[in-house]
Amino acid sequence: MNHMAFFISDGTGITAESLGHSLLSRFSNLHLDQVTLPYINTEERAIQTAERIKDAAVKTGKTPIVVISIVSAELRDIIKTSDGLVLDLFEAFLAPIEKLLGYSADQHPGSAFGMDQSNYQQRILAVNFALDNDDGGKTKNYDIADVIVIGLSRSGKTPTCLYLGMQFGIPTANYPITEDDLDDSSLPKILQPHRKKLFGLLIDPERLASIRQERYANSRYASMQQCEFETRQYKALLDRYKIPHLDSTHLSIEELSTRIMESVGIERHFNS
Repeated sequence: MNHMAFFISDGTGITAESLGHSLLSRFSNLHLDQVTLPYINTEERAIQTAERIKDAAVKTGKTPIVVISIVSAELRDIIKTSDGLVLDLFEAFLAPIEKLLGYSADQHPGSAFGMDQSNYQQRILAVNFALDNDDGGKTKNYDIADVIVIGLSRSGKTPTCLYLGMQFGIPTANYPITEDDLDDSSLPKILQPHRKKLFGLLIDPERLASIRQERYANSRYASMQQCEFETRQYKALLDRYKIPHLDSTHLSIEELSTRIMESVGIERHFNS
């Protein structure tokens, strides 16, 4: 049986889960069954969680990996009675920081995700901008956009723009490169004044055909021949106009977004 990994928190579990995923991604050859347990904020729930970890150790015959982000020292101690390899975020990181600063960290669950109203408003505005300027529906706001993502139909433009808005507060538009654009071999006129804001998403033709087949099965649009033609011509267009680009085939939305920001030279629009 596979190793088990538990991400446990007295809040949403986002911190423990994010760190746990980041650490375990370094072991790509192994498969681990991963479980997130949020809101473990009472003694009863902590005891139940410790028992669940013990049961997993017995069933698998392997020591579970346990990443915890819990404020209460008492609850953390209960979790540590389980038969797991317990990685305590507070003990590992906050304790040394408290010692250095001579100041105690906040002791209420979820404080890491306290809402900053200005940041929240920026997220909402950026997400609305991405939705309002999706798929070339509107082009009059391109002067406001920090970046304009271009790409073939079904290459991941929309989710990337939404992530840039939600995660980083960045107003992002996207524009589809159509077969007509490729036949003309020139950048659409509406994009030419904004060339410094453009960023292209490439995609493998086989992957593109697979995605399109899910929506329009057995169509010319989804055929391998059409997808090969479009990706070939589109890559030539990007090279001709020296537009920075990435292959989105094997990249996550998170990685695409951060690489776009780095390449275009834009920064997060949030206050600290």
